[in-house]
Amino acid sequence: MQGAWAAHFDVSRIPRTLDVIHLIEIADENSMSDLRIALVHDWLTGMRGGEKVLEVFCELYPQATLFTLLHNRGSVSETIERMEIRTSFIDWLPLKATKYRNYLPLFPRAIESLDFSGFDFILSSSHAVAKGARPASGAFHICYCNTPMRYVWELYEEYFGRGRAGVVTRAAMSIVAPRLREWDVRSSNRVNFFIANSRNVADRIRQYYRKPADVIHPPVNVNQFVVSEKDEGYYLVVSALVPYKRVDLAIETFNQLGERLLVVGTGPESKRLQSIANKNIQFLGWQNDLELSRLYAGCRALIFPGIEDFGIVPLEAMASGKPVIAFGKGGALETVIDDPRFPTGLFFREQSVQALKDTVAKFSSSQFDPHMIRAHAERFARPQFKEKIRLYVEEKLELNRKKDR
Repeated sequence: MQGAWAAHFDVSRIPRTLDVIHLIEIADENSMSDLRIALVHDWLTGMRGGEKVLEVFCELYPQATLFTLLHNRGSVSETIERMEIRTSFIDWLPLKATKYRNYLPLFPRAIESLDFSGFDFILSSSHAVAKGARPASGAFHICYCNTPMRYVWELYEEYFGRGRAGVVTRAAMSIVAPRLREWDVRSSNRVNFFIANSRNVADRIRQYYRKPADVIHPPVNVNQFVVSEKDEGYYLVVSALVPYKRVDLAIETFNQLGERLLVVGTGPESKRLQSIANKNIQFLGWQNDLELSRLYAGCRALIFPGIEDFGIVPLEAMASGKPVIAFGKGGALETVIDDPRFPTGLFFREQSVQALKDTVAKFSSSQFDPHMIRAHAERFARPQFKEKIRLYVEEKLELNRKKDR
């Protein structure tokens, strides 16, 4: 068979084919090098899912200028820190390093204060206001949308409902939130094309902005993790400690179960969550990539109790061959497979202690193949994301050039 194939394949064509591919790549690079590119990101305060998307943008377009509301120096990867970074007036306000969310009503004005004159192309990574950047006349804008502004849409009650915010804050937000929603919708018209990080978010973009969105799932650095069959007897939560992540649900459940639970992450909910946790629950704070890989490798399963826009953390756990116990809504439905023919985890169907307890009990008697779980995670690997973004940007820019001819 190999001989027959070789007989019909003209080996002399290989150099010519490679030359053509090389010329195409050079042409693509030249067409992008002619553009002044602005990258826009909400804020630079740590390496979470949105920043991992931004990091790929910085690798693709290192010549770009990066705009953001504020920058806590040293909080993001070297790739991002090396960029030329321009910030808004939020970066000069008191307590901005940790209390920047308190300035939410000022965010629209802050993003609109940034000067994009002279930039031909804007690529924004947005979950709050980055997509509201004002392009210069004739400039082209693609937004990678992690979600429409969650604080004033589907998670408003999680941030500003009773028990979550004080009386004064709730009263102020009842006035501010409608204005923020109006601005969020109006500023969506500054975007030529939306990319959603999941079908879940694409549905929200359609619902709130009345605009279509193409879906490109965010990157997972699967090579950072190795398949592990170890079980060191603990369950794991990896999460920012903010209300909508529902880490409180995991803590309340494991308080009752008495099983060991490790919590990786930091955030404004940290003190409250530690105050309600029993001794079987340990808070580890922020962990570097190496330590996080070790923690994934040793866990029994990842607990994922919130509704996420997409959720990179479950895929990091699965890249380690570990199953995920997730709330069965939102982005988890696009990453976790709860199917006896090829399971990568289990869903619980309501956000209650009893539902999560029942699913942990079911998990204890279930079987999972670490290598099959890893194979599923590899579908979301970082190189695939990078190439999809590169091709998408080039395609849309070419469409725009043809339209302008």
